[in-house]
Amino acid sequence: MIDWLFLAEVTLAGLGTGALLALPGVAFVLIYKATKVVNLAIGETLMLGAYAYFALTSGLGWPLWLAVPLVLAAGGGFGALVERIMIRPMLGSSAISVFMVTIGLGAMIVGAVELAWGLEPHRLVTHTSEAPLFIGEAYVPRKTAAAFGVATLVIVVLLLVLRLWPGSLALRATATDPGAAYSCGVSVPRVYSFSWAIASMIAAGAGILVGAVAGISPGMGVFGLTVLAVVIMGGLDSVLGVLLAALLVGFAESVVVAYLGGEYKLITTFALLLLMLLVRPHGLLGTAEIDRL
Repeated sequence: MIDWLFLAEVTLAGLGTGALLALPGVAFVLIYKATKVVNLAIGETLMLGAYAYFALTSGLGWPLWLAVPLVLAAGGGFGALVERIMIRPMLGSSAISVFMVTIGLGAMIVGAVELAWGLEPHRLVTHTSEAPLFIGEAYVPRKTAAAFGVATLVIVVLLLVLRLWPGSLALRATATDPGAAYSCGVSVPRVYSFSWAIASMIAAGAGILVGAVAGISPGMGVFGLTVLAVVIMGGLDSVLGVLLAALLVGFAESVVVAYLGGEYKLITTFALLLLMLLVRPHGLLGTAEIDRL
C-alpha cells in the first residue's frame, strides 16, 4: 500500500531541493548565455557566499538584514573581478582552456576556505522558527519552505527583469553574436562583466539558502556537480529548461533517498543525466547547434 501522506511530504521536500538547485543553475545559464563559458566554479562561489554570511553573522554578530545585502554585493564584486582578471584575457582561447581556468578557480576557493575556517562543518545563524509547518496534513521543515519561497521569488523577479528590462536586449544580442552586437554599439565587455556579477551574486545568495538548510563545509562545493547535471539536462542556454530539470532532479532525489537511502542520491542524478544525453543531447529546452563540416 502507498502511504500517500508520506509521498506528499517527500514531494514537497523535492520541490524545496529543486528550488535550491534552480537558483545556482540560473546563474550558470546567465554566464554561459553571455560568454559561452562553462563555469565549474559556481558550486565554490556558492560555498564562498555561505562562509561570508557565516563570518558576518556568527563571527561578527551582524544582523541578517545587514549581512545578506553585504554578501550579495560581495558576490557580485567577486564575479566582476574574476571576469576582468581571469576570464576576459582568455577570450579567443579554446573552450577547454577557459574550462580549466574555472576548475582552478574552484580549487583556489576551496583552499582559501579551508585555511580560513578549517575542515569542520558549521551551522548558519537563521531566524526561522522551529515550530512545525503543515500544508494540509503534510509536514514541511520551515527552513525548506523558507528557502523554496525565497528561491522562487528571486527566479521570478530575474525572469521578469530579463523579459522587461530594456538592457536585457544587449545581453541577448551579445549571446547571439558578440561581433554583431559590438558593431551595433553594445559594450560587449560590460555585458560580460554584468553577467558574471549578477550570476555570482545569485550563487552567493543561493549559498546562504543551501547552508541554512544543510549546514556549511568546504565540501559543499560538490553541490555544484549536481547543479551542472541539472543545467546539462535542462539545456545550457535555457533558463526554463533548467527550472524544469531542477524540479525533476529534486523530486527524484527525494524519492530515492526516502525509499532507498542516501547512498543512491548521486547515482540517481547522474543516471538521469546519462539518459538525457542519450535521448536529447542538447537538454530539455536547450538549443540544438548544427555545425557545417
